[in-house]
Amino acid sequence: MKTILFYSFLFALIAGCSTEQTTVSKSVNRIQPTIITEKVVHDSDDPAIWIHPEDPSQSLILGTDKDSDGALFVFDLSGNIVSDKVIHGLRRPNNVDLEYGFRLDSVTTTAIAALTEREAEAVRIFSVPEMKAIDGGGIKVFEGESDVDWRAPMGIALYKNPESGTVSMIVGRKSGPTDSTYLWQYELLPDGRGALSATLIRKFGAFTGGGEIEAIAVDNQLGHVYYCEEGVGVRKYHADPAKGNEELAFFGQSDFQEDAEGIALLETSDSTGLIIVSDQQAHAFNVYAREGSPDAPHSHKLLRKVYLSTTETDGCEVTHLHLGGQFEKGLFVAMSDDKTFQLYPASVFLEPEPSATSE
Repeated sequence: MKTILFYSFLFALIAGCSTEQTTVSKSVNRIQPTIITEKVVHDSDDPAIWIHPEDPSQSLILGTDKDSDGALFVFDLSGNIVSDKVIHGLRRPNNVDLEYGFRLDSVTTTAIAALTEREAEAVRIFSVPEMKAIDGGGIKVFEGESDVDWRAPMGIALYKNPESGTVSMIVGRKSGPTDSTYLWQYELLPDGRGALSATLIRKFGAFTGGGEIEAIAVDNQLGHVYYCEEGVGVRKYHADPAKGNEELAFFGQSDFQEDAEGIALLETSDSTGLIIVSDQQAHAFNVYAREGSPDAPHSHKLLRKVYLSTTETDGCEVTHLHLGGQFEKGLFVAMSDDKTFQLYPASVFLEPEPSATSE
């Protein structure tokens, strides 16, 4: 009897391994990166791209290193760490996002980078490219929530209202309520002395109570916010609180092997483009139309999957702007689980890439 049980177990184990191997490593063309960054210390997680206003070839990549002794790393477009700009001593930073033209006072504007510092239950904000803290040591979020996971920020996206010019941050957390108040939105306010604070202006966003909500992205031009609920799908809302809290779309429920993760928006015009979402365990990226369809603008069907050489991608970012050199067709950056970020021309999502090689 023991012999029969042993062979039954062995057969099941081999079958399970075979199935997983088929799912994850099936023969596909994986596009190789143009650049791989230097490694961070612990665990690369989420990137953002800062565009230099005068010389795009001098643009920078920001990337979080997720650990209790974490950091916000800064890289040049060759993938080298810019050591004098790295922010060390962060307590488990997760996601990072950028916005331009934030007015600190009557004469000073700056680009800002906002990142979640999970173990501090706070958001940190730095001026870019100086990487100077302008948040008074951190802005507390989800205050008043009793559960520690309900206070632990993970995802973040910045929204700049095109009419008023005000900047707000939309923050997600490790866990939370299922009453459509999972995301909290805060308006960022300058104090007139070179720093800023935040005021809570909205609670919104559905959550089933399943996986986490980490990936959040805002489309400033069209005024939408997208976020991924791991193992569930992608949700879409208005980014402007004045337009209400109605869910505009819920898509991708059957398009992911397991977790929907990082989101990046690739613009091809003021109103067209692509929504790129990491299919994490499939080591792939799902591509949806940004504009939906003419008769259903909030219908986002899967267009195709793109296979890059990244593995277990949590976070990604893209710009269509020409950065010169190897990135004249824009830049796509994705985290890979070997402590690096990988850099690709954004055009890999728009046209076949001749350099693609088989696994």
